[in-house]
Amino acid sequence: MLHANKSASLHLLTGTALSHGVAPGERLSSLETDIEERTPLQSAVIHLKNRHNLLIKTCNAAFILLASLLIGLSIAFLTRFILLWPGSELQHKFDEYHALFQVLGSNQTISDHLAVLTREPHVAGTPENFATAEYVLSTFQKYKLSAYYTDYNVLVSYPLDRKLSLTQPNGSVLNLSLKEEALAEDSYTQSKEVIPAFHAYAPSGNISADVVYVNYGREEDFKKLKELGVDVNGTIVIARYGKLYRGDIVDNAAKAGALAAILYSDPQDYAENGTHGYYPQSKWLPSSGIQRGTTFQGVGDPLTPGWPSTSYAERLDSTSSEAHLPKIPSLPISSSDARPILVALNGSIAPPEWHGGLDVPTYRVGRGAGRLHFSYTANLTRVPIRNVYAAIKGFEEPDRYVLLGNHRDAWTFGAVDPSSGTAALLELSHRLSKLVDHGWRPRRTILLCSWDAEEFGLVGSTEWVEQNLDLLSARAVAYINVDCAVAGLGFFAAATPQLDDLLQKITKKVQDPDSPHKTIYDSWLASGGGSFPLIGRFYDHSSDYTAFVQHVGVPAIDFYFGADYPVYHSLYDNYNWMKKFGDPCFQRHVAASTVWGLLALELADNLLLPFSYVTYSTELQAYVKTVEEQLLAAKAPHDVTVAPLNFALSKFQSAAVKISQEAEDLKHLVSNKRTINDQLLLAERAFLDVDGLRRKPWFKHLVYGPLRNHSGPLSFPGILDALADAVAPGSPQNWAVIQHEIWRVSRVIIRAALVLQGELN
Repeated sequence: MLHANKSASLHLLTGTALSHGVAPGERLSSLETDIEERTPLQSAVIHLKNRHNLLIKTCNAAFILLASLLIGLSIAFLTRFILLWPGSELQHKFDEYHALFQVLGSNQTISDHLAVLTREPHVAGTPENFATAEYVLSTFQKYKLSAYYTDYNVLVSYPLDRKLSLTQPNGSVLNLSLKEEALAEDSYTQSKEVIPAFHAYAPSGNISADVVYVNYGREEDFKKLKELGVDVNGTIVIARYGKLYRGDIVDNAAKAGALAAILYSDPQDYAENGTHGYYPQSKWLPSSGIQRGTTFQGVGDPLTPGWPSTSYAERLDSTSSEAHLPKIPSLPISSSDARPILVALNGSIAPPEWHGGLDVPTYRVGRGAGRLHFSYTANLTRVPIRNVYAAIKGFEEPDRYVLLGNHRDAWTFGAVDPSSGTAALLELSHRLSKLVDHGWRPRRTILLCSWDAEEFGLVGSTEWVEQNLDLLSARAVAYINVDCAVAGLGFFAAATPQLDDLLQKITKKVQDPDSPHKTIYDSWLASGGGSFPLIGRFYDHSSDYTAFVQHVGVPAIDFYFGADYPVYHSLYDNYNWMKKFGDPCFQRHVAASTVWGLLALELADNLLLPFSYVTYSTELQAYVKTVEEQLLAAKAPHDVTVAPLNFALSKFQSAAVKISQEAEDLKHLVSNKRTINDQLLLAERAFLDVDGLRRKPWFKHLVYGPLRNHSGPLSFPGILDALADAVAPGSPQNWAVIQHEIWRVSRVIIRAALVLQGELN
């Protein structure tokens, strides 16, 4: 009976008939007969036994199922763990994906993107620029990337009316054209939609005054004028572009008492004195070419300094000193318009080094004979702008971000600045989407960023960084910026020093687009003439890396092909110029996209972040030596000392060596790399100081930041600005301020060392 009931119970579990020499139907009849002969008590007992046996069998099956699941999960976990071994199949697969990325580049795709992006002039805040945002967004979506956008409402300016006339020595009045010449050979130059040349944020004004020629408008140029006995106060100054940010030229003029500033592009600086012709016959700026640009002294929306310009944001009044808007009107003009002004000047002969390439009898400094009447009306207005993004989520560390960025707005057609970078970004996104189709996912999240309103003062990127400040501070691995991907021949790059080694590694993998038997690294190294390639640092605020490096402390790289290009910010920066002179076959664009993508893949996929703080310590050592030499040259008192810097540097060097060795040891171990990676990415944040730079508190980085009226490679901006103040003629020699700045820098270097050590002090 027991056996029969066990068989029946098992039959119910398995759904199969048990064979003991009888058919299933016969066995069921026998079972029914047995039940009929039982007493009620026997039936109850048997029923309970059957339930017990059924429960046992059910539990056994459940146990087997649970055990199977646990074994499966364990195998999956162990397999994943093993695959994370640096020499494992997964690492090898990443290498295969990176190699695949490298061969997927397309000249035609980039050329097509550039043709679309440069079809119309697209100044920030205009419908044409919103059309480029839609194009970038739809392209990301076409490539099956997760794409989205954010809008901000920001202050910009546009020109309403411009007039400039010259009263010549004979009393006649010459109305200057203020126009760029349309060329029969270039249909782009015939567009009626190009915005007239102007300086963004220049205030309105109506001025008649004598003219003074101030060379490049640097502090030393105004100092020279003072030595020559030329009074700039109450004049209109004329300066040439080429050595200083235009906003600093205008600011220097205002400080000297000038009423307005006129800026032009001298053929000595932008056309090799005309010895090789002009566009469209050669790459050089025609005599009617005009360089537009901003004169804003800050970054981001002037009305929301330090916080994002969302629809609900607090806003300053545009007249507030905190907005840092220019104080005097200014206007860019062509060299053909500048020539009669300089011819009309009397006064002392300008120093020989002030003589440019214009066909004038003699360069004179002025304040006599020729007079200018300058009238300008600006439209200062708030407009919407749009940043566009595409994300590829990391499978292991989705909360760690590798960011790639380029801006999209242009002063005219912007084939070089910025659309060469935008086209490269879109081509790069296409390659990444193909990797995804082949099964690749990054360890860490990759975020592609298309910024708006960069030309007005890095507005789009700054507003986004300010809005996401805390998350970026905690999670951003690195930011790779490409503004103008291609302007011409030769590779140029800047980086925070812990990324130097990575930059060199990647450029050794990519063929030089202009030398088939060399890598980019080979040509880059040869161009510098040294044993290491020339890598710039982030001393200025000229592109979208600024907010990342100097406000949040995110490691960064910026690179491009072609150091300068003569048609910068002019009507002639269009697709035709690029196709004829910048990159006829678009092979430089492909190389730029390849370098950009490989940098991102290394940062996103490597188990250990490829950072070298030993390189950083070597750089800091050189900076300390420079400060020491400058203090000696300035004859600083003996109690002004760099001893705190040397002490801090010794701590940093030890910490850099220690973490480098730890990283080397971890390469061969299966363990959690998160802790050491966090130390590596957070160390750069330690160079920030909450009070920021003197006079420029938004800039928090005490190693890299903008210096007032300096254009050379200078670090420790707070120290060097304080030193410049101390040695300036007529200024009090406040050496205590310099020593305080030395202490401030010393403290952040020690903080960075503590982060690298990874232990509480």
